[in-house]
Amino acid sequence: MTQVSTSAAAGAINASKIYGKDDSEVRALDDVTVDFALGQFTAIMGPSGSGKSTLMHCLAGLDSLTSGRVIIGDTDLAQLDDKKLTSLRREKVGFIFQAYNLIPTLTALENITLPLDLGGIKPDQEWLDTVIDKMNLRNRLSHRPSELSGGQQQRVAVARALASRPQIIFADEPTGNLDSKTGAEILAFMKHAVTDLGQTIVMVTHDPVAAGYADRVIFLADGKVVDEVENPTAEIVLDRMKRLGS
Repeated sequence: MTQVSTSAAAGAINASKIYGKDDSEVRALDDVTVDFALGQFTAIMGPSGSGKSTLMHCLAGLDSLTSGRVIIGDTDLAQLDDKKLTSLRREKVGFIFQAYNLIPTLTALENITLPLDLGGIKPDQEWLDTVIDKMNLRNRLSHRPSELSGGQQQRVAVARALASRPQIIFADEPTGNLDSKTGAEILAFMKHAVTDLGQTIVMVTHDPVAAGYADRVIFLADGKVVDEVENPTAEIVLDRMKRLGS
């Protein structure tokens, strides 16, 4: 069996996800083995229907595989019951979504610490202060989401993902709702989280410019990993995507 590197923050081994049966069977993931190194910013790209979102959801424990394994750190997700899986997602995994997913009645600070509060975990104040300052949110902590711009809301969402110092952060089209200038700021913040704060980020995106911020880009097509680029530029990514027919 193919092994996931011991230096990986997460990985999939012979991962398949099948919907339907017989003639209507769809292989969203088809025997994928891939790992994501600690302290690295990885983008996952591919044409619509390539399996990139399915891969992220299975890696994050939001969906289960039909066959194969998903590892986060040294934990095999298939070995966890629902309660332990929920705990792992809260403590070891951070999430950044396109739609921010902030609670409208909570302040920015309360949104940032919400996953910790739900788990009854006291934040590491020094780390929390570092995250707040890196995300440039110090003067916005008492504001509710309706009082923040889209970019500020997404910075709060990034800070929330970082607050528990997770093993890995999954970002699903994090700049999809933002204009290009604000999107570039969010991507720069995410890059800083990796280079300056030692975080590990895996991002699904369709945007070659966004992928250009990553250390590595993995390309999916028809549920399989078909290509990979280290130290990408937007131009290289766009060229590879054109070859994949997206």
